[in-house]
Amino acid sequence: MTSTLRAPLVGPVRLTAAVLVCASAILLFAIHVRPIAYLPLVLGIALGLWADRALGRDLVLIGVGMGIISTISLQADLSNAGMLRFTLALGGSVLVPWALSRFVLKQRTIQFPVLTGRRWTRGQWAYLAIVVVLGYVLLPFYFLGSEAYLNWPDLEGTQDIWRLFVGVNAVGIWDELFFICVVFALLCQHFPMWQANLLQSMIFVSFLWELGYREWGPLLTIPFALVQGWIFAKFKSLSYVVAVHLLFDAVVFAVLVHGHHRELFDIFLTAP
Repeated sequence: MTSTLRAPLVGPVRLTAAVLVCASAILLFAIHVRPIAYLPLVLGIALGLWADRALGRDLVLIGVGMGIISTISLQADLSNAGMLRFTLALGGSVLVPWALSRFVLKQRTIQFPVLTGRRWTRGQWAYLAIVVVLGYVLLPFYFLGSEAYLNWPDLEGTQDIWRLFVGVNAVGIWDELFFICVVFALLCQHFPMWQANLLQSMIFVSFLWELGYREWGPLLTIPFALVQGWIFAKFKSLSYVVAVHLLFDAVVFAVLVHGHHRELFDIFLTAP
């Protein structure tokens, strides 16, 4: 009798569980209400385990990664201690779920397909050029017009500029490792691609908000997160989504430097 009553509820509960886990990122990283933010995270995992044990286990992996990230402030920090904190927390948020999945759960869902053996198409190469053009047009208007560049530390000298370069690129690579290869890949095991993509974007965009993409930044980061998920689902290539991200981040880096030192990278026609 219990299983008969439970069956019609499983589908909606599965999706509700995933929404609770992913939406908790808004509370964890964007609104920053802790420890209350952990309540929907834990509730979502519990619902997932009740409705579908396989889903629940994968939500645990996502929750573990989010929990590790939440141990540090995501405010950009170019100090030695700050860069070490980012390295340990962000690295752990990928390595721990991967290790649990591979060695405890005996899964191979979390993979990092770099050498796929497939050549990039002309369309893929063209899109890389489009990314650079879009970044050149949109990012100066966003960062400088909204003054969002002030969410990053002052760049007091050459060393800070190099640290920013390393940090922007390292976090860009990590974004694809965690949000796409871990979160999106796990969710795709249980939901249609479009649902999994919307779910992962909640976490992706919330993380970027705390990192510094505030003001009207989500108007850029939401479509970026969704397109990155779609590209990965279509081409199954980590190297390609990383290439897209790093090209975009190259423009981000140049705009941030220009914001703090207007004589550097003074090449942006859309800068206010």
